[in-house]
Amino acid sequence: MTAIPRFTGDANPYGGGDPYADYRTAEFPFAQDADLADRRLGAGVVAANDEFFAERENLLVPGRAEFDPEHFGHKGKIMDGWETRRRRGVSADHPWPTAEDHDWALVRLGAPGVISGIVVDTAHFRGNYPQAVSVEGVSMPGSPSPRDLLADDVKWTTLVPRTAVGGHAANGFAVDVEQRFTHLRVNQHPDGGIARLRVHGEVVPDPAWLAALGTFDVVALENGGRAEDASDRFYSPATNTIQPGRSRKMDDGWETRRRRDTGHDWIRYRLVARSEIRALEIDTACLKGNSAGWASVSVRDGEDGEWREILPRTRLQPDTDHRFPLTAPAVGTHARVDIFPDGGISRLRLFGSLTQDGTAGLEARYQELGG
Repeated sequence: MTAIPRFTGDANPYGGGDPYADYRTAEFPFAQDADLADRRLGAGVVAANDEFFAERENLLVPGRAEFDPEHFGHKGKIMDGWETRRRRGVSADHPWPTAEDHDWALVRLGAPGVISGIVVDTAHFRGNYPQAVSVEGVSMPGSPSPRDLLADDVKWTTLVPRTAVGGHAANGFAVDVEQRFTHLRVNQHPDGGIARLRVHGEVVPDPAWLAALGTFDVVALENGGRAEDASDRFYSPATNTIQPGRSRKMDDGWETRRRRDTGHDWIRYRLVARSEIRALEIDTACLKGNSAGWASVSVRDGEDGEWREILPRTRLQPDTDHRFPLTAPAVGTHARVDIFPDGGISRLRLFGSLTQDGTAGLEARYQELGG
């Protein structure tokens, strides 16, 4: 695996113009994985020990942090991130914080799963970012309170050891812990500000919950589905098509660049497990002059199985939710939507249930990961 760049030290003071002109970032190998801390999946920052200058909830706001050099409040500069006050020592003789002093925030993942990488983004925190950060994870059932999470008997697993970070930079960390996590504790040493937190990985759902549902969307991200590959991600990521809810604006779906050849675009998905599909939806919400003209859907049973068309090439209407009951159930582990010739769709839904062997495989993996 390619080494992940490390950024340390202050960034230059803001000198006017585009505040992102000197932003330090890199291509992280795990960035194509779903963001388990996405607000659309139900993630939240449930507690923090300090948020004097800027609220903890900003950590999970979609999109990159914004910066207004003239925006001040009665507590000081208003930042689009989570920022704590400056720590102090115990006396005039010892005015500095100790090596153990730090601030923390508790994050509930929207979709529990295995974490492949974490980005701690200090955008616009140029001289007021933390000297170092660390991240821990835990798996707890139900909806634990902050008091539950902070109890002495809770065993946290280190995902990112205490590591120096840089200001005004995307600080990326690969994680190699094969375990399912539901919550994170983000620590900044000793204090400062973090603009955004992104937690990339693979969703691992609770099999008991899916069994209780019976029929559900077997390709939905929150249920463990995954967009494995796509022909084009020019305007927006393919993962948008399996996010919860309907699209509310054009860039909340999947849109490709305009084709000037006779080809077509596609997305390939991995289902939560081997499933029996009985109905599907293709939604083009908010795509009005740029929706796909036609679409087809195919399934494959196993990594080496043959693709079998379950919805033939069908005309799509702009800004419309199209529903298709199947005349016979389709069994598979993977699905593919093909659009013709280009354009976009906002959501794909595949309704069905797990097969007996699909359930057994998911339960085995859930137990293996500590669920």
